[in-house]
Amino acid sequence: MTVDLPLDKLLIGDSCETLRNLPANSIDLIFADPPYNLQLRGELYRPDNSRVDGVTEEWDKFDSLAVYDAFTRGWLAEAKRVLKPSGSIWVIGSYHNIYRLGVALQDLGFWVLNEVVWRKTNPMPNFRGTRFTNAHETLIWCAVSEKARYTFNYEAMKALNDDLQMRSDWLLPICSGAERLKGDDGHKAHPTQKPESLLHRVVLASSNPGDVVLDPFFGTGTTGVVAKRLGRHWVGIERDHTYAKIAMHRIRKTEVAEDPSVIETPSKRTAPRVPFGAVVERGLLPPGSVLTDVRKRFQAKVRADGTLIAAEHRGSIHQVGAAVQGAPACNGWTFWHFLPPKSKDLAPIDLLRQKVRAELSA
Repeated sequence: MTVDLPLDKLLIGDSCETLRNLPANSIDLIFADPPYNLQLRGELYRPDNSRVDGVTEEWDKFDSLAVYDAFTRGWLAEAKRVLKPSGSIWVIGSYHNIYRLGVALQDLGFWVLNEVVWRKTNPMPNFRGTRFTNAHETLIWCAVSEKARYTFNYEAMKALNDDLQMRSDWLLPICSGAERLKGDDGHKAHPTQKPESLLHRVVLASSNPGDVVLDPFFGTGTTGVVAKRLGRHWVGIERDHTYAKIAMHRIRKTEVAEDPSVIETPSKRTAPRVPFGAVVERGLLPPGSVLTDVRKRFQAKVRADGTLIAAEHRGSIHQVGAAVQGAPACNGWTFWHFLPPKSKDLAPIDLLRQKVRAELSA
């Protein structure tokens, strides 16, 4: 028996069983940090003989790889059921489990969009000196099917990266300092707590304000904290009452922006279409205006009907831009530049398109 979607709630229980009770096609985004199945053999010590506080909890122990695989396929199958057709899922793991997660995802029909490497700026050293320092974890981002129309806020990711395309290798620190939660005994409250910076990037990239973000292995609530801060709804599943208590305390303390516009990530794809002719007819570039590329190699004149003419070429800003370069295609909005009044520097004509868009949305 399913229940109504419990928005902004933490559900206590087994991940697979609890997922089974959630409505189908109800979740926009899942972030999952499942047990790693580290298969540790004995304790690990630093050179000074102090013990390394690793992952030794019972929830990370499985009798065999077959048992772990069955567990993985069980919760992933339910995750796919609750995702909307436009939803997506991120799973994170180490070399111990990420390949098994990848096989399960593909076997269940998920479509892999990206493999992202989280490079840790401050990884734990390899104290025994028997292997390379394990300095990264891997995230797999999937849509529910090959032809799914998933969310990807490309412009937001580009802006976050100083106006450069966001790459699939993310250099971010692990939890440390004030962000690392501690228990009453002074030890880590959770051995695999993820940094908020990592979840900020995941949630901002693949969901929109008002969407529902689910974390089936909620732990101490990083996903809920970031989702709330970014104006998303969240649903968490966690079986450990101590972790759940810490998570809810964090989330209750998380503040939400008073101005909702600061968490919006508008996409150029959803912006109103503005033909170049609209720029011409508003007098922003009157007929006869001369456009050049940023290096001043090519020139074209603006015609009254919104076309350009350059030597023997005539057509749209895109057609003429491609023709003068001998290129198969061209984005005329970013290729062609003009000289704004009282300015010594060229500017892309896309600035004029943005001005028209602002008028249309005012």
